[in-house]
Amino acid sequence: MAGVSFRGATRYYAGVERPAVDGLDLEVADGEFLVLVGPSGCGKSTTLRMLAGLEGVDDGQIHIGDRDVTDMAPKNRDIAMVFQNYALYPHMTVAENIGFHLKIKKVPKAEREKAVADAAKVLDLEQYLDRKPAKLSGGQRQRVAMGRAIVRRPQVFCMDEPLSNLDAKLRVQTRTQIASLQRKLGVTTIYVTHDQVEAMTMGDRVAVLKDGILQQCDTPVGLFARPVNLFVAGFIGSPAMNLIKTTVSGEGAEVGGTYLPLTPEQRSALTSDRVVVGVRPEGWTVGSPGEGINVLVEVVEELGSDQYLYCSVQDADEQIVSAAPESAEQREAPHAVTVRTEGMAAWQRGEKLGLTPRPGAVHLFDEATGDRLPG
Repeated sequence: MAGVSFRGATRYYAGVERPAVDGLDLEVADGEFLVLVGPSGCGKSTTLRMLAGLEGVDDGQIHIGDRDVTDMAPKNRDIAMVFQNYALYPHMTVAENIGFHLKIKKVPKAEREKAVADAAKVLDLEQYLDRKPAKLSGGQRQRVAMGRAIVRRPQVFCMDEPLSNLDAKLRVQTRTQIASLQRKLGVTTIYVTHDQVEAMTMGDRVAVLKDGILQQCDTPVGLFARPVNLFVAGFIGSPAMNLIKTTVSGEGAEVGGTYLPLTPEQRSALTSDRVVVGVRPEGWTVGSPGEGINVLVEVVEELGSDQYLYCSVQDADEQIVSAAPESAEQREAPHAVTVRTEGMAAWQRGEKLGLTPRPGAVHLFDEATGDRLPG
């Protein structure tokens, strides 16, 4: 086993001015499960392909353990890939697919069969070893692809959106199996996904990319509790954080009648008198109209354990910035506030409410730079 180190790794594509991956510095510990997440085109798959040797490195270095693999051939890097489309041989049985790499390496038949049987037991595929891929479900095919990677005993697993072809229920089940299996095997794993819920539930740490630049790498709890900028704040969390523009006056800022004092450190970090106040859906106190930000409930989403209220803002002076998790783009949407309440609550569509942020549930960002204010 070994850790992975990206040291200023950069990748350009012909005809594109901006690099697909721009000076990536990232350390992945031995045995760690790291998830790369971000919107389409952010460079996460390119990063994985650079590690695997499927894309060149135009600047910087990549190390696996104490080996510089920047210019090393893919076959010599000791990496196993798990792809989105499974990449199974349709004419081979499950056992033959799992053991194919070992056969190419001329591993003795008895040893090969034992390795295949061990992998099948771990993945609950023992009863399917004689079947062809066409006779398997999507989740079973993905487990076969995992088995093929496991028997190689690589130093690093690279997984490129392996669950994107599965239905929603099967994705939840399979992601739990993959995370549990990785922890059992202890193999360093780098996993690419565009689904931030998948990232938050699977990774030891999550690296958020935008336009080829690493925005933040932290534990799921760290990303959720202390996003470093507006992009991460809007991308991490489902539904997304509510972001409200306001002006600093005196020693603080006001949102919906609630005064938010700023520390001297926060004031000195501001580049202008404009701040963005972030409140997650569960960070609101719901009251009567006139108490805080006045909103009108447009949609009630009942999930049983939770209820989400999608509201339009009735106060003309409140400037709401919506950061939709699907695109992670900050865009003007002055009539969108999301509130999370207890499931089976009595709120109804068309009801008018007042919202105030709870103490300790507020995140402050510099509007000009997008950076989080200290403290």
